[in-house]
Amino acid sequence: MTNCLFCRIVAGEIPANKVYEDNQLIGFWDIAPKAPVHVLLIPKQHVSSLYHMDDSNQGLIQAMIGAAPVLAKQLGLSDGFRLIANTGEACGQTVHHVHFHILGNFTDSGDTGFPA
Repeated sequence: MTNCLFCRIVAGEIPANKVYEDNQLIGFWDIAPKAPVHVLLIPKQHVSSLYHMDDSNQGLIQAMIGAAPVLAKQLGLSDGFRLIANTGEACGQTVHHVHFHILGNFTDSGDTGFPA
């Protein structure tokens, strides 16, 4: 999809500060972080949202779920992390390409970056 921001990152048309990449996924720093560690994990394959995933995407979602804790540990989040997937504009999805937010290292204020 030529107009999808994340597809353009996957294609190398837009730079991203990558922290993870394999044959299915890319992880990169969020440009508007909500926590000291805020990384986005996206599939290279375009899927608009979790609503658009079906049985054909089982391997993809399993890869995302499996990569999240590996990436979190690589980022130094051994004490824990938040994994968030906003689905639909009403719940904050602004880029229509399924993705996870991996957040951690929150301040002493208790702010976790997103509502609980």
